[in-house]
Amino acid sequence: MKSFVLLAAFTVAASAAKQPFTSSDIFELRRIGNPEISRDGKSVLYTVEWADKINDAFYTNIWLADTSSGAQRPITQGNFKDNSPRWSPDETRIAYLSNRSGKVQVWVRWIDSGQEAQITNLEQAPSLITWSPDGKSIAYVARVPAKPAFSIRMPEKPPTAKWADPPIVVTELNWRVDGSGVTPPGYTHVFIVPATGGAPRQISSGDYNYSRALFGGGIAWSRDGKWLLASAQRIPDADYSLEGDDIFAFSVADGAVKQLTNRKGPDISPEVSPDGGKIAYLGSDWKFQSYTVTNLYVMNADGSNQKLLTTKLDRDVRSPRWSADSKTIYFLADDHGSSQLYSATLDGTIQQLTKGPQRLGSAYAATEPFTVSSNGRVAVTGSTPQEPADIFVLPAADPASKVRVTQWNDSLLASRKQGEVEEFTYDSFDGRTIQAWIVKPPDFDASKKYPLLLQIHGGPHGMYGSEFHHEMQLQAARGFVVLYTNPRGSTGYGEEFGNIIHTKYPGDDYTDLMKGVDALMAKGYVDSKKLCVTGGSGGGLLTAWIIGHTDRFAAAVSQYPVTNWFTQVTADFGYLFSALWMKSLPWENPDQYIQRSPIFFAKNFKTPTMVLTGEADLRTPMAESEELYFALKARKVPAVLVRIPDEPHGIRGAHPSHRIAKMEYVLGWMEKWVGGL
Repeated sequence: MKSFVLLAAFTVAASAAKQPFTSSDIFELRRIGNPEISRDGKSVLYTVEWADKINDAFYTNIWLADTSSGAQRPITQGNFKDNSPRWSPDETRIAYLSNRSGKVQVWVRWIDSGQEAQITNLEQAPSLITWSPDGKSIAYVARVPAKPAFSIRMPEKPPTAKWADPPIVVTELNWRVDGSGVTPPGYTHVFIVPATGGAPRQISSGDYNYSRALFGGGIAWSRDGKWLLASAQRIPDADYSLEGDDIFAFSVADGAVKQLTNRKGPDISPEVSPDGGKIAYLGSDWKFQSYTVTNLYVMNADGSNQKLLTTKLDRDVRSPRWSADSKTIYFLADDHGSSQLYSATLDGTIQQLTKGPQRLGSAYAATEPFTVSSNGRVAVTGSTPQEPADIFVLPAADPASKVRVTQWNDSLLASRKQGEVEEFTYDSFDGRTIQAWIVKPPDFDASKKYPLLLQIHGGPHGMYGSEFHHEMQLQAARGFVVLYTNPRGSTGYGEEFGNIIHTKYPGDDYTDLMKGVDALMAKGYVDSKKLCVTGGSGGGLLTAWIIGHTDRFAAAVSQYPVTNWFTQVTADFGYLFSALWMKSLPWENPDQYIQRSPIFFAKNFKTPTMVLTGEADLRTPMAESEELYFALKARKVPAVLVRIPDEPHGIRGAHPSHRIAKMEYVLGWMEKWVGGL
């Protein structure tokens, strides 16, 4: 009996030792990505992002995992941002991007000796690095400065004078990008550089932008190393065209160009088959709508015999990767809150290889979300609602036997109480089924009444799903039942569902959200007087829309929102927003802009509201947050404007403290108006 009592006491103590998630856990969490598997499938390169509490900065280093033993070792270390690791064709070296010399450059590391060399010394940061088939060169994309379209001649400055910085002159339609600021004159081009260092050589030409990563661009070598493939719009006034890129081939020898695709609709992300005879790529037909499903295509290496493979999938295809025998193309696609691995054969047969509630890869990854070895082993990041992303390896022929080869966050999870994540569905006003998830507080008791926090995703063409959300676990740990849903307009449910809000956003998606709140209320454990709502970007827009259309919420936080479509056209993608989402410019149909702008419903504002935005946000400019805040204060509604310095859209900049501040301000405002349990 004594032994039993001691064991029971130990079990209780161990359980009690677990603590809820906190905002400072951001310094303990590790973000894993960029898996690059070796040809034999025995090793995987990957990156680990970590937060430095002392320097208030995020850094990324490269690690190597043995897929059999699980042994891990660092390839790079230190307070740097090392990214995009790429095996050389003979796997004796690794190319990667790093800022360890002060600016992002291409580096090469020799595996046997550990020696490394900086290969480039560029003023403009390179991206999208890829080895030539013979391992002698590395291709990349970088911006080439150009002379401004308009300039003046200033009087000569005296030798000892200290004049202010000169004015910034803008002459282009698309003149700034969130996270980068004002775009200087110039164009992105494709280069190659010797793998041992030396003078880079520009391969592409003309006043065009090639393979922009922001638009899903990529570059690829032909198997004989004689051509480089890139996507671009090689047309006059390309900034005004909304139809997307075509794929071009450039001769490495002399820069001669061949156009491989030519249609209305984007063609991007070329991937050459191992036998060199085929090119897989992504694209869609131009439909003049805000959301169109991205399909998988294949063509001969010379651009002939173009064929759509995913005719019946009706889901966005990401990251095509060839099998070693050039007969199968693997890819990722989102479906009903999960992201799975698929295969396509050249006759158009599609097979889903993985299943279950998980998100493989990342919809937001700027670099490779998965790779395939010569023997058909796939390395991919994977996350579930209770587990942050780690690296998994699985045989494509037997995906059920996947193995997790990294465990970066296990020790943190072992010491934290998590809230249970429950998936459910409900019917909206028109009978459409809406998918949703609930995060319950740790030690949840269904007999109690909890405050509710409705989380709304951005996009609007995006998707919540079966993955770990630290911020929502934090909110649940502070006593909130968290509800997140995929209303109409979300991806992962087909083109019709995603595009149904075209020119009507926001609108019926608001009703979808309210029906979700009603469905959760029916479960009986939510306090109807303690409803809160928040969201960022498109979610910030819907939050601002909600406070103008109902007063059922006790508090709201609108994060980096669209509040006024007239102002939104000045954003970094403003021309695209207005042309695609509104099908008109403001002066052509002002009534539509008014009808879809939350600011014009300010007369209905009653909900205490915080507005939170990064001061460097160019995607939803600060002016829109200021307009919402002004309207709230003019209406004498309790309101706070939180401006986070130097932060771009999403508060995803360089400082962990800013991400913590964002989470704490959101929760602090909710707790002010509804308290905790």
